[in-house]
Amino acid sequence: MGGGDKFLMQIAGETMIARAVRRLGPQVATVAISANCDPALLAPLHLPVLADPASSRGPLSGIQAGLAWARAQGSTHLATAASDTPFFPMQLVARLSGAAGPAGSVALAASGGRAHPVFGLWPVSVEQALNRFLAEDDRARMTDFAALCGSTLVDFAFENGVDPFFNVNTPDDLAEARRLDGGGQ
Repeated sequence: MGGGDKFLMQIAGETMIARAVRRLGPQVATVAISANCDPALLAPLHLPVLADPASSRGPLSGIQAGLAWARAQGSTHLATAASDTPFFPMQLVARLSGAAGPAGSVALAASGGRAHPVFGLWPVSVEQALNRFLAEDDRARMTDFAALCGSTLVDFAFENGVDPFFNVNTPDDLAEARRLDGGGQ
């Protein structure tokens, strides 16, 4: 992306992280941000910033920090979303919650035949299992842990030909997101 923090790049005058908070905020009781950057970069959002544990293991470490935070808040579940996916569904959490299986199972988003494990609903009750999983598996992947918990995939349809989980990873993707945003998404 040419350097800099991707989550601070803008679409229609709004940083991608602010956009994610705006989209997820109405769907949940409270929001925190999982990030391993200087928390001052996120200060304008006035939200807790959760750093990964010292032995960071990628996205699952963010889930680990989020589950601990959610438990401390008295929440039963943690909903997760990525800031570099500017069009994720406004009904994400409701759909995941409606499809969640038995206690202890995880609901993950999917589209176009592909799972998007960063977009999930994680019961706080899996926190200790995740801690053990991370301690035992040095190649830990989100989909492997979700499968261990018994996961359900929730399919989200493309809207106007656009994958709701379109991910911004390159300057061309950012340009496309900006173009797509002209459609009011």
